[in-house]
Amino acid sequence: MNAPRKFKVATASLAGCFGCHTSFVDIDERFFDLIERIEFDRSPLTDIKHCDPCDIGLLEGGICNAENVEVLREFRENCKILVAMGACAINGGLPAERNRINLAELFEEVYVTEETVDAGLIPNDPELPLLLDKVYPLHEVVQIDYFLPGCPPPADAFWKLLTDLLDGRTPRLGFGLMHYD
Repeated sequence: MNAPRKFKVATASLAGCFGCHTSFVDIDERFFDLIERIEFDRSPLTDIKHCDPCDIGLLEGGICNAENVEVLREFRENCKILVAMGACAINGGLPAERNRINLAELFEEVYVTEETVDAGLIPNDPELPLLLDKVYPLHEVVQIDYFLPGCPPPADAFWKLLTDLLDGRTPRLGFGLMHYD
């Protein structure tokens, strides 16, 4: 008898803090039950850099640079279901605080007028991803299927979302699992 097919899951952190991933692994021993049903394609846990075709994509963080846009579009192209997890992915979160400041003025203040080791040098290296004019939530760049709010969302919300999706149900998080902080 063949083992049941495992769902492929990919995760990534964009302009965020990895707090959502930390909360995700806080499902503790239930993670072992989950691993029986899923395999990771891409994740900070696997350090794989590209996303192959997957059933579910989980993304934390907003979009602040060209590399974030590239990763997000690759996830949307390859994931049947795409989930924005956390405040940064849903509304830009703390990284979007820079949206109030003109990017040229920000660079001027940080790299030119502030006394630093290399005062006067604005970084200009082709290895650095091109910064966008502001930090964008994921849904302003691609279509998102589900939103998991919170900063970070609680571990139980990840468990409920994933087990509902794996069981073919539309995720329905009750009041206790919905956090908007």
